[in-house]
Amino acid sequence: MTPFELAEPKTLKEAVGLLDADDPTIRPIAGGTALMLMMKAGVFRPSKLVSLGAIKELTSIAIVNGELIVGATTPLAVLERSEAVRKHAPVITRTLHTLSNIRVRNVATVGGALAHADPHMDLPPVLIALGARVVVHGREGERTIPVADLFAGYFETTLAKDELIASMIVPAQDGRRAAYLKVTTRAVHDWPALGVAASIAADGNAIKDASIVVSAATEKPGRLAGAEKAAQGAADDAALRRAGEAAAEEAELITDGQGSAAYKKELVRVYVARALRAALGAK
Repeated sequence: MTPFELAEPKTLKEAVGLLDADDPTIRPIAGGTALMLMMKAGVFRPSKLVSLGAIKELTSIAIVNGELIVGATTPLAVLERSEAVRKHAPVITRTLHTLSNIRVRNVATVGGALAHADPHMDLPPVLIALGARVVVHGREGERTIPVADLFAGYFETTLAKDELIASMIVPAQDGRRAAYLKVTTRAVHDWPALGVAASIAADGNAIKDASIVVSAATEKPGRLAGAEKAAQGAADDAALRRAGEAAAEEAELITDGQGSAAYKKELVRVYVARALRAALGAK
C-alpha cells in the first residue's frame, strides 16, 4: 500500500470537516473490511483516511418513538446480538446469521455496509423491504435518504464525497412480516448469486401489500413494483408463482462471476415465490 495520512476526529462535525467533495482520495473509514482489501489490491490509493472509530455518537442502538435507530459505526455483530433489533425486525437478525462470517461481522459496520454499495451485500435489500432510511451529514447540513434511493449503480451511491451516513432508521413494522433468501454457489456465507427480500402485510393467508426487493443479480438492489402488484391477493401456490414470473420478467439482471443473467432469471422466478411464502410463515 502507498503511504497515507490517518485522521481520527472525535465528533461527527469534525469528521465531515475533514472530507473534501473535490478530492476523491480522501475517504472515511469505519470497519475497513472492504476498503482495506481495495487498498491492498491497489484499486484505491488514498491520500487521507478519516477514521470514524472514535466518534461515540455513531455507536448506538435505540428505539425512539417506535422506530429502530442504529448508529452508523455499530458493528454488524452487535446488530446481530441486539435484543432491540430482534424484537423490532427479526428478519435483520436472521439475515446477519449468514452474512459473511463472524470475523467480518465483528469489524464491519452498518454504515459501511451501505456506503460501500456492493450489490452482493445482504443487508441493503432487507432494509429497503423494511422501508428503512439513513440520516446523512455533510458540509451542507443533514438530510434523510430512503435506503431505496441510496444506491445509484454498481458500487455507486447518491452520497456526496463530503457526506457521511450517521445513522440508519427502521420504521415500526406494524405487524408486517418479512423474509430474506439468498442463493450462493458455494458456502452459505459466500457472495450470493441472488438475494430476495420480501416484506408483506397479510390478512390471514391473503397478501394485502408486498415489498419485494432483489439484489446481487442486479447492478443495485431495487424493488419490483410489478411483482409486488402480482403478489396481492390470495397467497396460494399459483398466485405466488405468478409473482415469481412477474419478477423474472421485470428484473434487470446481469452476468457476473456468480452466474449468467439467464441463470439468474430462473433463480428470480423461483426464489421470489419462496421468499413470499417464507414471509407469510415468518413471525
